[in-house]
Amino acid sequence: MLKNLDPLLSPELLYVLAAMGHGDEVAVVDANFPADSVARRTGYGRLVTIAGASMPEVVQAILSVLPLDEFVDQPVRRMAVDGAPDQLPAVQREVQAVVDTAAGRSWPMGALERFAFYEAARGAYAVVFTGERRYFANVLIKKGAIPPD
Repeated sequence: MLKNLDPLLSPELLYVLAAMGHGDEVAVVDANFPADSVARRTGYGRLVTIAGASMPEVVQAILSVLPLDEFVDQPVRRMAVDGAPDQLPAVQREVQAVVDTAAGRSWPMGALERFAFYEAARGAYAVVFTGERRYFANVLIKKGAIPPD
């Protein structure tokens, strides 16, 4: 057991987040996402499962240790709702609030059409599968760098 870590950060998830480099992305996906088949094509090559946890809970846990990429406009991108790309379902609004809190400022998520999101997720370092059952609860998070002291 470790101190001051969110209990959702399993040893495997901590390994994945630490192994990622600046600019690598992690796909955090819902229970309806084709997670296993996509994960097999990522850099890590295996699915990381955080069963029973919601999307906002998992994103909050990840952002408690992972810096966001300050060199891009949208270090967090969401899967856009089919036919309504500007719509933000409740789960995406909740994730946006988590991102803003972690960043200490308003930092709107970018949006990717569903099939573009699938393709981008295949290029991620890893896929984290949550227990989230609400639709369109899928995000890509780009890792930033920690500056020197």
